[in-house]
Amino acid sequence: MPVPSFQEMMLPFLQAMSDGQEHSGREVTQTIIKAFNLSDEDVNDLVPSGGQTRLNNRVGWCRTHLKNAGLITYVRQGVFRITERGQQVLASNPESIDLKFLDQFEEHRQWFHRKPATATAAGAAATKLEESEASAATPDEIIGNAKKDLDDSLRADLLDQLHQVDPFRFEQIVLDLLFAMGYGGSREEAAKVTKKSNDEGIDGVINEDRLGLDVIYVQAKRWQGVVGRKEIQSFVGALAGKQANKGVFITTSGFTSNATDFARHISQKVVLIDGPRLADLMIEHNIGVSTVRTIAIKRLDSDYFEES
Repeated sequence: MPVPSFQEMMLPFLQAMSDGQEHSGREVTQTIIKAFNLSDEDVNDLVPSGGQTRLNNRVGWCRTHLKNAGLITYVRQGVFRITERGQQVLASNPESIDLKFLDQFEEHRQWFHRKPATATAAGAAATKLEESEASAATPDEIIGNAKKDLDDSLRADLLDQLHQVDPFRFEQIVLDLLFAMGYGGSREEAAKVTKKSNDEGIDGVINEDRLGLDVIYVQAKRWQGVVGRKEIQSFVGALAGKQANKGVFITTSGFTSNATDFARHISQKVVLIDGPRLADLMIEHNIGVSTVRTIAIKRLDSDYFEES
């Protein structure tokens, strides 16, 4: 089953600590994995922003809410214990524990509904809290999903722009991308675009390494329709004419299943990159895009407060 929301974790989290003993975060996480019968795939699933598993992220926010409601207390870094209030909550046999349940405690209300410094920030925070309550998403997931939405929009804008550029300019953009990905030596010698009048099925050539020990041949097609097997066969034939073993076929559209299957079973190494993948690579390597704003998200460094 999918990783449960951090609210769904609250009751089993507290129940795992009902013995009144000290428990580590790892112990409780293992209890939650068993309680919800999570698979290895579920356990390793990452939040949209990456860098942390969805499970650990949600367990962390579950722990934070329970702590701010006074149901658990931190003993030391990574170790906590249920409080008397937490025991009283369990003794009442609640069917579940969620944000509304925790709001019966003044400490949680003051922490969770605290007002930001400005009206604008307050409005944004209110929206965030409403989304959090409705979807049970953690703040990290909300930020990650917002970034994904922005990237999706940017990807669409990039593809629209690529469809409008001159085909020869498109070939240069593709070679700029390959250079940014680490292929070639200096920018001047990294790539060359073949003349439009005599490309023999090859749009560009780029060194695989800085010494030029091997080369990669490139075909870049600014197409609206999907690329079929025939086009890939022609490209492979052009590679054979150059006695080449490596090629990259890039298009702004996509590939048919026959084309993909053909490329997978030939002796030459031919990589197919479709429009969405091309846009993702351009975003990742800052080709045709620029950074508008950088937001630093900081996390408490518990080690700093430990005695040396």
